[in-house]
Amino acid sequence: MTLRPQAAVAYFSMEIALESELPTYSGGLGVLAGDTLRSCADLGIPICAVTLVHRKGYFLQRIGHDGSQEEQPHPWRPEEHLEPLAPRVKVELLGGTVEVRAWRYRIVGVNGSEVPVYLLDTDVPENVAEQRTHTDHLYGGDSTYRLAQEAILGIGGVRMLRKLGHDHIERYHLNEGHAALAIPELVGEELLRSPDDPDGARERVRERCVFTTHTPVPAGHDRFPADMVRKVLGESATRAPAAGPDSELNLTEVALEGSGFVNGVAMRHGEVSRNMFPGHTIRSITNGVHTATWASPPFQALYDRHIPRWRRDPFCLRRVTAIDTEEIVAAHVRAKRLLLDEVKQRLGVELDPQALTLGFGRRATAYKRALLVLHDRERLERIAGEVGPLQLVYGGKAHPGDADGRKIIREIHALAARCGPGLRVVFLPGYDMDVCARLAAGCDVWLNTPIPPLEASGTSGMKAALNGIPSLSTLDGWWVEGCEEGVTGWAIGTDGDARKLSPDERDRLHAEALYSKLEEVVAPCFYRDPQRFADIRRRTIALNASYFNTHRMVLEYLFEAYHLERPARASD
Repeated sequence: MTLRPQAAVAYFSMEIALESELPTYSGGLGVLAGDTLRSCADLGIPICAVTLVHRKGYFLQRIGHDGSQEEQPHPWRPEEHLEPLAPRVKVELLGGTVEVRAWRYRIVGVNGSEVPVYLLDTDVPENVAEQRTHTDHLYGGDSTYRLAQEAILGIGGVRMLRKLGHDHIERYHLNEGHAALAIPELVGEELLRSPDDPDGARERVRERCVFTTHTPVPAGHDRFPADMVRKVLGESATRAPAAGPDSELNLTEVALEGSGFVNGVAMRHGEVSRNMFPGHTIRSITNGVHTATWASPPFQALYDRHIPRWRRDPFCLRRVTAIDTEEIVAAHVRAKRLLLDEVKQRLGVELDPQALTLGFGRRATAYKRALLVLHDRERLERIAGEVGPLQLVYGGKAHPGDADGRKIIREIHALAARCGPGLRVVFLPGYDMDVCARLAAGCDVWLNTPIPPLEASGTSGMKAALNGIPSLSTLDGWWVEGCEEGVTGWAIGTDGDARKLSPDERDRLHAEALYSKLEEVVAPCFYRDPQRFADIRRRTIALNASYFNTHRMVLEYLFEAYHLERPARASD
């Protein structure tokens, strides 16, 4: 195995999904980061990554008898999974000096190349009790706690890279604004070398920084009042742009101003971001998923038989058109069985393997509209009675502080109890990488109903596509690019159809469009024309899975943002 001691790219992310059982991620942002780094390892990209260790994790989810989400701690022991590293760095926080150590996790690529991930940790004897908890909770605590974590990630991350010998980083990639404080830290380094050239120092740092924004709404971007910034960062606050005596610190603005390459995570999201932040050049690189991670075991076996290079070169999946649909259907039947077994084991509920099963798995929050499909339960039951039975399998966590998200889970639970015999609804608790993989591979149709244009990209539908699962979705995020009507799935409504409507009118419009498409197209195809449905499965893989993957995404970053020479592939 090859571990490059001198990475050319440093990738900063508040969360990274390394393994399902390691609680270093909460959802899509962390899963994307993990998939990105796995593709970098496969492609031999000279990159390292920086994140926090999150000793207490995000949370373990339990669902009570009344549908209430119960959050339980999810502690883990880094020493059982990670390699301890000796170097220490110091960060000034809250009027004191915090010692930071690092652990290393090695992501091994298909060709043996490795990507080191450094997980920063303040739980060391030199720190006082409060300081030792700074890296405990992912997205926990108050704004002061959050800013302290972001300082450790950005400032401490740059300092730790230096201590670890990464002295020749050419690009710093900030995955969301959480790591934006790396920019003033880098400017400070430049000023030590050339104290009389502050403008030049900022421009040299700008040329080396890449910023990917994932949030299409202003409220989702971290802002901190100036007095809090001075309290948390102390003297370091003077380096943070937009942190004057009467102004707030907006980390997204810091990243936008300090990065020479900025991108959204889908073509539509790039447009939305340019409107949100006029005056900035914002490009788009559409997200993907790591194929070898998200292909279910039955589809891995299928691809291994017919497309041996698919793990190294997911673009080869377009050759799935040469595979007989009977084999694709057989692989899906096995993947569906795995999902239904999971439902039975977790909930004691036995679902029908022959029934049309819709999957809905993502963070429980209002704009995702998990309840849209249940907007008119009687209509849904009538469709089930006239066309064929329907099953809906939900999964997802609500942030502990999101009252609306927690309410959504309770309402799903309540509606499930009132469904008639032709319509079955279940909610899988404990949504993590493993549950997501089972659900995305084992349903028959992947359902996605975000309010446009609030879905920056979304990657769960890409995971489904890799397993031959077509999507039924509103036109937002990646689906604007991936939807070929009746070929890779189906659109709910039309592009821009609800821009001038009230929220209630918009939801009624999209619910009606969803029911009409389900009743007139999707369910009849599934029950009455299985060969056509099998063809749709095959085309979904050939068109969407071959393109919406992190190998393609990483190569776009390599050429458009990093400007590094592409490494030779194993077959070259």
